[in-house]
Amino acid sequence: MTTHHPIAIIGAGLSGLTLARVLHVNGVEAAVFDLDASPSARTQGGMLDIHEDTGQEALRAAGLHDEFRALVHPGGEAMRVLDQHGVVHFEEADDGDGGRPEVARGDLRDLLLGSLPEGAVRWGAKVTGTRSLGGGRHEVTLADGTAFTTDLLIGADGAWSKVRPLVSGARPAYEGISFVEVHLHDAERRHPASAALIGGGMFFALGAAKGFLAHHDITGSLHVYIALKTAEDWISTIDFADTAAAKTAVLRHFDGWDAGLRALITDADSELVPRPIHALPVGHRWDRVPGITLLGDAAHLMSPFAGEGANLAMFDGAELGLALAAHPGDVEAALAVYEQALFPRSEASAAESAENLDLCFADDAPKALLERFASYR
Repeated sequence: MTTHHPIAIIGAGLSGLTLARVLHVNGVEAAVFDLDASPSARTQGGMLDIHEDTGQEALRAAGLHDEFRALVHPGGEAMRVLDQHGVVHFEEADDGDGGRPEVARGDLRDLLLGSLPEGAVRWGAKVTGTRSLGGGRHEVTLADGTAFTTDLLIGADGAWSKVRPLVSGARPAYEGISFVEVHLHDAERRHPASAALIGGGMFFALGAAKGFLAHHDITGSLHVYIALKTAEDWISTIDFADTAAAKTAVLRHFDGWDAGLRALITDADSELVPRPIHALPVGHRWDRVPGITLLGDAAHLMSPFAGEGANLAMFDGAELGLALAAHPGDVEAALAVYEQALFPRSEASAAESAENLDLCFADDAPKALLERFASYR
């Protein structure tokens, strides 16, 4: 027999878990399905700045804001911007106002997971197919051959969503920028010069359509993204399994750069992990389809240069949860309310993200970014 779930959330990332939590505190239960074998199957990324009007608002709706505050990384709201010669052009200390505090993504996910009833998340549930059954009901097939039906199917399954094709033909496109992710472990002891260079908060070193983005993480490591404006197939020209060769290939793009910045590559303790940046079209939206909607990256994947991805994902989850709680017995009314606000909100952030990407990786960077910061003062 096929199992039936009134509400099925595909994806146990920040958006899906926030939705499940907000539904739970409002007396509505949902089943969450995730392809990972367990909560600890993979690392959850680095630090996130959680914005007062989106991510923190979502945590208030989830009844978790006080617990979140205990996870905040002190000093993480600081920022530093350098050019390719290592000259500091902008520096801002963490003033402690709490508007954009830093927290580890893994800690935030654990907070949300721990707030749900036992068994709310079905682990090892990889979605291989979805189809409409009519009347707003859908069937979902899993990799183990089982299937279930649902009255409300929610795609919170990220950039390459298996749910999105039921409402939209849009696919993420390469944004012309690729990151290479590295870590320098035990930085204060083993890499003190690099630790001092990066400082306590967010770090940018930009120039000639490339650069470095970095921060300290809670383990004491430096988490560094090396960013290059390059063709999409550039990654395939490098053997990233050979760390020494990969370092040499990436370093070639930084000839003439400050030695301290180049050391973020040469001194890296980890393997180099390529991260090409993709985004959905700015203004992505879909016509109302009964019994289904999207959250987070599944709905509005964007580059990270507005700092809104995780924040909007959580806010989406909270807003949908509140809409469903406010319209008991009328799923379509709740989805209409949710999507009416979702589309303009995500379009504005996606447009800002695209614009900031261009600012950061202009030929004369960091000039335009510094001008932007100056305009805020």
